[in-house]
Amino acid sequence: MQTNNTTHNARMIFARNLKEFRNRNRLSQEELADAAGLHRTYVGSVERGERNISIDNMERLASAMKINVKELLNDE
Repeated sequence: MQTNNTTHNARMIFARNLKEFRNRNRLSQEELADAAGLHRTYVGSVERGERNISIDNMERLASAMKINVKELLNDE
């Protein structure tokens, strides 16, 4: 079973990578949210690590940036 620290770390890795890929693609939070069918404030809260994002929404965000969802979870 995962500890809160491990869960928090995975969430923060996802948040960091999401923001990094979004910036690389020169997308605003609003543009990414629109492309993924999500709300801008939701994307912002995910990037700050405040949300426990679902796998479905991870996939929507990755697809909107034309990357594999595993890239958003990579800790390298």
